[in-house]
Amino acid sequence: MAPPQAGTGATIDDLYKAEGKAELVGGEIVLMSPAGFLHGRIAGAVFRSLSDYEEATGRGYAIPDNVGFVVDLPSRRSFCPDAAFFVGEPSGPKFLEGAPIFAVEVRSEEDYGLAAEQRLAAKRADYFAAGTRVVWDVDFLRDELVRSYSPERPEEPRVFRRGETADAEPALPGWSMSVEALFKGNPRR
Repeated sequence: MAPPQAGTGATIDDLYKAEGKAELVGGEIVLMSPAGFLHGRIAGAVFRSLSDYEEATGRGYAIPDNVGFVVDLPSRRSFCPDAAFFVGEPSGPKFLEGAPIFAVEVRSEEDYGLAAEQRLAAKRADYFAAGTRVVWDVDFLRDELVRSYSPERPEEPRVFRRGETADAEPALPGWSMSVEALFKGNPRR
């Protein structure tokens, strides 16, 4: 399906018909390119760790890539993070209602430069406005680090590097993962 034209006011129903990963932002369907090898491996590693946390705590749901979250913000109606943790009600075959408490955004090649930084900051602000407690910005292409943002400090992330253990406090008490394990297989090393 071709996305609706700018200004036509796309809906969640239109989003269900989108071909591939997409979000509903500013009344438009925003398509996202498929992920590359390392991007997918990193998102998968986070999901596996979150799945273990779900099983161990019996709290919430680990969510893999390409799952939609419906929110009600003035400029955004959905998110589709690379990995997430959700504590709301399951929705069967439909998108989840509400924001995840933890969202992971793994950078792609086009996620660098001033315009990209502004776009990523705006998306984090939307996550926080919708109720997300922690957003990870995973940079494996340039700096090999994880920036962990919270609504209390949206411009001052905690930064985790190789050799450190990253967490998602306060969203996921007791959960963490090794940054070294996260970037396992990165050819830069």
